[in-house]
Amino acid sequence: MKGSILITGCSSGIGYHCAKELHQAGYQVIASCRNPKDVERLQAEGMVCVELDVTKPESIQTALDQTLEITGGKLDALFNNAAYGQCGALEDLPTDALRAQFETNVFGWHELTKAVIPVMLKQGHGKIIQNSSVLGLVAMKYRGAYNASKFALEGYTDTLRLELMDTNLSISLIEPGPIVSKFRENALKAFQSTIDADNSRHSKNYQHTIERLSKESPTNGFTLHRMP
Repeated sequence: MKGSILITGCSSGIGYHCAKELHQAGYQVIASCRNPKDVERLQAEGMVCVELDVTKPESIQTALDQTLEITGGKLDALFNNAAYGQCGALEDLPTDALRAQFETNVFGWHELTKAVIPVMLKQGHGKIIQNSSVLGLVAMKYRGAYNASKFALEGYTDTLRLELMDTNLSISLIEPGPIVSKFRENALKAFQSTIDADNSRHSKNYQHTIERLSKESPTNGFTLHRMP
């Protein structure tokens, strides 16, 4: 069998397809999902899958312990991928919503990465892949919370790379654009539960946001406009 890899956020999209393709290619894949029903679904498809909620330190440690038990104590790669996108103008965004965005998209990744590094240092090798976003490079209206979390991840990852340069650990960063996944569905739920769209001065523009998030996949080209 080829190397082992733990992948977070495997219920759909990039995480699911990476887990499936690597599993079929002969890698020892430990997929992970937050929802137990998704764990069962992936297990039914023949994949090894554990429950992992990146917002809960105890869940992170349990999932890592299970992973290392499966792999015999070693882990060749970690793919940090679990995330969601909080939409809404920053002036409408409750601080708790911004905090929750960072809990999932930054702090949880840090907790897992910090736990995995000693394992990789002990075995003398390892690769950590961070799934950022094109929105970790440029800003976009009504995506401030997500922008901020991915900008933070970019700085975090570049710093981590510098700090591990004297080791055999490799740090990679990818920055994809829109894809087909449950990302929009989850983003819509977060938007509707945190943003008072009807009473916002952005209410008309929010109609487009809701329409876009109601679709499973991008319906047109994705263009980021230059800042004025």
